[in-house]
Amino acid sequence: MKSQFKITVLLLALSVNPAANAASDKTWADISDVGVYTLVGSALILPAVRDDWTGVRQAVYSMGAAEGVSLLGKAVVHERRPDNSDNNSFPSGHSAVAFASATTIYRRYGWEIGLPAYALATLTASARVAANKHHWYDAVAGAAIGGASGWYFTDAFDNKVQFVPWADSKGVGFEASMAW
Repeated sequence: MKSQFKITVLLLALSVNPAANAASDKTWADISDVGVYTLVGSALILPAVRDDWTGVRQAVYSMGAAEGVSLLGKAVVHERRPDNSDNNSFPSGHSAVAFASATTIYRRYGWEIGLPAYALATLTASARVAANKHHWYDAVAGAAIGGASGWYFTDAFDNKVQFVPWADSKGVGFEASMAW
């Protein structure tokens, strides 16, 4: 467990090289690209080095479904991007795939690896908004699509500590549970 944790932390750390105070839309777009590629790579490489081929399959399903749903949403909604480049703003595909990857990593390998993955997914989604490629609600919808896809397709490998999202008519949040 320690070696794959080190590999994942290294992959995630290497992805956050661009300056957080990026000055241009292009730099923010690059940050979002690096973030999503790192998360996709981590979601595929981590189970492969552990000889967890079920985890690889679940990651592919999760990310594929998130990308498919986001492409369908873009085809149906035709939301104009904030930079006026096209009508493919809603939902954010980067956010969907980033959160599908992060959720798959979390569900499969636990919160110790999932928490940094979610942090990078959040940076990726925020960078899409800062790059002027998406409205905030595009990124939130993409994150919801990716999170739902990850939860649906990924089985927990270790159920000792679990964070479960919840929502009702009065709010949203996370519930934590720990098995001894």
